[in-house]
Amino acid sequence: MKVKIVARREVAVGIAAFELMDPRGALMPAFSAGAHIDVHVSNGLVRQYSLCNDSRERSRYMICVLHDPETRGGSRAMHEMREGQTLEISEPRNHFPLASDSGHSVLLAGGIGVTPIVSMAFSLASEGASFEIHYCARGPSHAAFLDRFAEPDLRDRTRLYFDTSPACDRLRMQDVLATPSTEKHLYVCGPKGFIDAAVTTAMEAGWKTTNVHREHFSADPMPSGEAGSFTVRLAKNQRTVNVGPNERVIDALGKAGVFVPVSCEEGVCGTCLTGVLAGEPDHRDSYLTKRERTKNDRFLPCCSRSKTPLLVLDL
Repeated sequence: MKVKIVARREVAVGIAAFELMDPRGALMPAFSAGAHIDVHVSNGLVRQYSLCNDSRERSRYMICVLHDPETRGGSRAMHEMREGQTLEISEPRNHFPLASDSGHSVLLAGGIGVTPIVSMAFSLASEGASFEIHYCARGPSHAAFLDRFAEPDLRDRTRLYFDTSPACDRLRMQDVLATPSTEKHLYVCGPKGFIDAAVTTAMEAGWKTTNVHREHFSADPMPSGEAGSFTVRLAKNQRTVNVGPNERVIDALGKAGVFVPVSCEEGVCGTCLTGVLAGEPDHRDSYLTKRERTKNDRFLPCCSRSKTPLLVLDL
């Protein structure tokens, strides 16, 4: 779908907010807190950005983009965009939804990872739900939405942590995550190291895996393919597909006419998550936790490969 950039402003150091609307003024497709859109940036680049406005709004979408100095092209291209330009985007998809059975939500954000978290905060506040927000940033000038977090519905639920603050005022994940319960859910988004630390701390504190939700916004550089091929077998029809050296499983399946939905193609979003019935995957994603990887019952064919000559997939 085509959208128009009707407003662009700097909301923190290196962070630009873009307000997107239908060029004809039509209502936008509905979305839920935690959802993202694919943005066709330029020259074939597609990037995923979380929607950070209130999900009750139907007239617009808002995304925030960090100008990453180590960008692969996406953030630089977005920061060159100006008001009045048009973009092609997908309809919203949500791989990071709020749990419907949560008695209390812990929202944990690091840096630009605040974008889906703030939308979740809007939704929970409007429902009168029980929640708390913990937001870490380099400093006040690098933190987005400070004015919104200071408003009455979020102010008493929000704790801010800055790298420029004394050590005693910085986030202690062990304290925040010290009291898990079956009715409590954790949502964490931010840099990979931040997410890994939060998930590890939660697991050590006794949180249930199903109550810990996370969303990465970028992937680590993926290792190149193994020097050799392997075979995947589709369990539902016993068909076999050869995967060549340096070939992605998703590409080999596509050539064979087997459709698996993909989005980020970086092992971040989990869209292509596929069941594994036999064999040992070579996990190269940023989506599965260490504990989930050890089970070897799922993998992401957009980036992961196989350590064994045969991998049997639940397809």
